Amino acid sequence: MLLEGWIYVCEADAIDEEDVIRFDSGSRSFAIYRSEDNDYYATDGFCTHEKVHLAEGLVMGDIIECPKHNGRFNYKTGQAKKTPACEHLTTYPVQVTDDGKVYIQID
Repeated sequence: MLLEGWIYVCEADAIDEEDVIRFDSGSRSFAIYRSEDNDYYATDGFCTHEKVHLAEGLVMGDIIECPKHNGRFNYKTGQAKKTPACEHLTTYPVQVTDDGKVYIQID
């Protein structure tokens, strides 16, 4: 049972292992990740350097690389790991229900 404030994103199997998808809700955009350990994570959807959507980037272990200037972030913590990305990403709680639905809490 989910608490109030959680938003449905997709079915869990819609995200491949070590992949990322784009999720938009209202005027906000998010990046939703599935790690090699089959855990799910969510961050702001845009690179903090030039606002390119991270879902177009490359997932390498715990790192997402921006497709435009190759700035890197740890998607589990949001920490900027390689310039030109210097500002960290905001991360959001993710929950996968027993019936395989992915939700994020954005408020």
